[in-house]
Amino acid sequence: MQGQTHQEHGKKVAAMFGRIAGWYDFLNHALSAGQDIYWRYRLVKLVRPAKNGLVLDLAAGTLDVSVELVKQYPDIKVLAMDFAFPMLACGKSKKLEGKYESTRGNQIAAVQADGKKLPLPDSCLDGATIAFGIRNILPREEAYKEILRTLKPGARFCILEFGSGRKRIWKGFYNFYLNRILPLLGKIVSGDSGAYTYLADTIRSFPDERTLGTELRNSGFDRVMFVPLLSGIVYIHVAEKPAD
Repeated sequence: MQGQTHQEHGKKVAAMFGRIAGWYDFLNHALSAGQDIYWRYRLVKLVRPAKNGLVLDLAAGTLDVSVELVKQYPDIKVLAMDFAFPMLACGKSKKLEGKYESTRGNQIAAVQADGKKLPLPDSCLDGATIAFGIRNILPREEAYKEILRTLKPGARFCILEFGSGRKRIWKGFYNFYLNRILPLLGKIVSGDSGAYTYLADTIRSFPDERTLGTELRNSGFDRVMFVPLLSGIVYIHVAEKPAD
């Protein structure tokens, strides 16, 4: 981030994800040994939107969370928003191929948008998710403010994100994997040497679970909690907009 504005950072990140969009799903599944599918399932379980509600999937990428939302809550509609249009395009083509039966009723609307300036009215959402995207938004507080503004009172904001890479996990094996193996495998498969080095760098610099919880509370959220997964490599954070 040093030497560049938040706007320049956002454009650079969007361009990077645009370059690897075609490999994104494969690499997510391969580099997590398929655990990312379970993590998204657990994330969506905690959203608990109102019946026939509207849920935002921010940083929706290739729509995996959006599809899981519709699977678990067949009566809702999902707004899938991402700053990187090529990611959404990959997800839309996956959906239109009929891979997921439950998405055929136009329940998912994919829209390119900035998470810090959501094109939505106040108090219109029955829930919101973001999976592996909040660490790419700077400053995070602007995204929190927008989510809080657009949620209905009592609705949940659920975050799926890596824990801080500064903690030693599995006697340091995870840290070695994160710093050395992951960038190398990402480069070999996608051909992009920077994308997965960036991933490791942002995980290392990301706040720990308690600090992230404090950020959410300071931004106005209530009933903040977190759930560790896979020895704390990943966390699900849940926060609610205070009820009026």
